[in-house]
Amino acid sequence: MRILTNLQVDWIGKRKLFYSISGFLFLIGFINIIIRGLNFGIDFKGGSEIVLQFEKQVNIAEIRSDVENIGLGNVEVKTFGGETGVLVRTEEQQIPANIFPNAIENVKKEIEKIIPGFPYSEVERTSNSITYSFSNLDTINTILNRLNLAGYQASRVSEDKNNGQIEINLGVAQWLKENIRDKVKNNSFKVLKEDRVGPKVGNELKRDALIAILLSLVVILIYLAFRFKFIFAIGAVVALFHDVLITLGLYAILYGVIPGLNLEIDLTVVAAFLTLTGYSMNDTVVVFDRVRENLKIHKTLPLGEVINKSINQTMSRTIITGVTTLLTVFVLLIMGGDVLRAFAFTIFFGIIIGTYSSIFVASALVYEYAQRSKKKVQFT
Repeated sequence: MRILTNLQVDWIGKRKLFYSISGFLFLIGFINIIIRGLNFGIDFKGGSEIVLQFEKQVNIAEIRSDVENIGLGNVEVKTFGGETGVLVRTEEQQIPANIFPNAIENVKKEIEKIIPGFPYSEVERTSNSITYSFSNLDTINTILNRLNLAGYQASRVSEDKNNGQIEINLGVAQWLKENIRDKVKNNSFKVLKEDRVGPKVGNELKRDALIAILLSLVVILIYLAFRFKFIFAIGAVVALFHDVLITLGLYAILYGVIPGLNLEIDLTVVAAFLTLTGYSMNDTVVVFDRVRENLKIHKTLPLGEVINKSINQTMSRTIITGVTTLLTVFVLLIMGGDVLRAFAFTIFFGIIIGTYSSIFVASALVYEYAQRSKKKVQFT
């Protein structure tokens, strides 16, 4: 199917309008990135990520309200993998010091339920665990089993049967379980996963993500310079910077504005940006390919007319491809759940911006360079 056949629009003649639009969007995005900044997820800042699996469907708003009031600072709560899964993210890697004593008191109460009045002593306390020594070795297995049934992560310090020490993990997941268990009595749950990312690892991931994006741009530059000419490569890479910065600007502008849309930058979003660069580059290459073919066929035509002809000839393909992809991503944006929403948002708006730049920015930059350098662009 073809649409917009026999187009004869002078796109190059309107390039200053497109420069103005791009400049405005670029400036708005850049200002918001500087003033409001970008918000990074725990992949880059460090923190904890816990996945809870409930037996029945959960009310995510109620779970979110419960979790926000248990002393874990800024938390993010969203559905995960269906209506019974919950993902909790917090910047805390361990129970905050001000509420750690409360966690220990809960452990003591649980032990008192198991062996009322039985003597035991504290051996060691760390930032995320506590170790007790029990004098009656016959009760060790009972205590272990009961603590684990209560949701604690308890284990023997040594396999030596004469060692009566038990270590109890008091991580963020444990504190989370203790505080919401009573609030969802009719809906039992378990911790499927608890991951921690330290600040050092987060900084390394941030560095690696930046390197990955820059390397992709360098490889694209080399490939296009080899396949076309260097000026075509420069135009394409500048258009990619244009796409990425404007999309990042949207992240800065809309963060915290739209309920249910968490625009934190994590590894999933980095993957979305890399996907976006690939998609945008594909559109640009299609236009440049047609420009190269037309330059070989119409050797006497001015470069501006050749570029206009090429854009008009590829417009139908570009719009059909863009719209069909957008429809798919839109379904993902609406139905993909909280976990994939930021990824789908990036792809959705990135495709719109990338399609615009592929048609109206990259080719215009090639023409601009040729005009200013007085060099003739031709292919043999």
